Amino acid sequence: MKIAFIHYHLKPGGVTTVLRQQVEAIIDECDALVLASSTQKSSFPCDTVNIPGLGYDRPEQNRLSPEDVAASIIKAINKKWKTGCDVVHVHNPTLAKNRNFLKILKALQNRKIKLFLQIHDFAEDGRPLSYFSDDEYVADCHYGVINSRDYNILLKAGLKKEGLHTIFNTINPFNFNPTGVTIKEYVLYPIRAIRRKNIGEAILLSLFFKKNETLAITLPPNSPADIKSYAGWKMFVKEKNLNIVFETGVTHEFSELVMSSKFIVTTSITEGFGFSFLEPWTAKKILWGRKLPDICHDFEKNKIQLDHLYTKLDVPVEWIGKERLYEKWKSCILIKSAIFNLNLDEETITTSFAKVTRNDFIDFGLLDEAFQKMIISRVLADRTNRDRLINLNPYLSDPGDVSNKEALIQNNMKAVLLNYSKTVYKEKLIEIYSKVVNTSVRQSIDKKILISRFFKPETFSLLKWGDYAE
Repeated sequence: MKIAFIHYHLKPGGVTTVLRQQVEAIIDECDALVLASSTQKSSFPCDTVNIPGLGYDRPEQNRLSPEDVAASIIKAINKKWKTGCDVVHVHNPTLAKNRNFLKILKALQNRKIKLFLQIHDFAEDGRPLSYFSDDEYVADCHYGVINSRDYNILLKAGLKKEGLHTIFNTINPFNFNPTGVTIKEYVLYPIRAIRRKNIGEAILLSLFFKKNETLAITLPPNSPADIKSYAGWKMFVKEKNLNIVFETGVTHEFSELVMSSKFIVTTSITEGFGFSFLEPWTAKKILWGRKLPDICHDFEKNKIQLDHLYTKLDVPVEWIGKERLYEKWKSCILIKSAIFNLNLDEETITTSFAKVTRNDFIDFGLLDEAFQKMIISRVLADRTNRDRLINLNPYLSDPGDVSNKEALIQNNMKAVLLNYSKTVYKEKLIEIYSKVVNTSVRQSIDKKILISRFFKPETFSLLKWGDYAE
């Protein structure tokens, strides 16, 4: 089969990594072409073509019309294959990073191009500034998602089983020996430090490390909002003289950092696939921290044991002030709901806030950076506050500790290698492409239903939905 891949860009990051893995998985059996607004030819074992009109919106650029961009795409495809391709596989088509993107895809569809649209991230899941408020999502084509949660949500929102596919990502195992890491006795948070990775919680956890290990965070963020948050955390850590080092992935090989760490930590509040729950086991490292049940459900079905992770970290509301929290929470929820044209009444808001602060505690992951810093400062200022958090969250008494450590590592490593191999990945991709080619579908996404499945006041997080502010 002949497969053309489309993405906004090929900058280093999660979706680009997945795209490269997909090309590598199918290249022995399929002919591939990658189309994006930037190219990194050395990173892909196939041809790549620069299509400027696919890039993120920029205020200074003159936007090409959707028809012109679609024509450029078709021209590039026909240059490689005179008879065209079998499938165009598009990544993250429902994010309005490019306001013309849906129109471009519909123009391709009008020219009888068979589309497979793979969603990694939903605008409806905490990304309101990336929401297509006026355009309907592309109808009558095949969709793919990377977890069962999203699969079930899209079924409820109108898609059909014959036109919706789950494609779990593949894992590249660690298989080398560490050398040259100069950091001593450290716990690693191996992420790009964007806001949803909940950096404040990782810092809070570090205050409870038994041997005062250093917390090492690997990479800085790229986007302006994330950079502001990140700079705020770096300044806070410096002011409080905390045992944290940033950007270790800039000065050390990533694999060496992983292999030399005592254990891996995760505190993320939102994930699409959840690589962090799988990759550490292939390095024979314990993963410890926050569990996302709706994401981890798929992994646990595949016999990966994650019961040692926690699902919330309770802190007293009185430490930040309930009235102050309510006003900020209410303001944020009203502003963000308006973007999705949702009308929330006063009773819904007050009832939801009561659930969020049940028994006068709140999950640390629902707080924004300003409130999180207040909590951390409380713990640093008074030993009794530290003890109180341990009483509320007993797992804080010994971070990284698990029973039957070696057995857990062996079980999870075996399950990851069995279920997320490149062979399994290739077979699934080719199966999906065959269905896209051979099965026409009539289906569409009801955006109102989709929003209702993600935008839930009773779990509304200021960190996830709110704008950054000191």
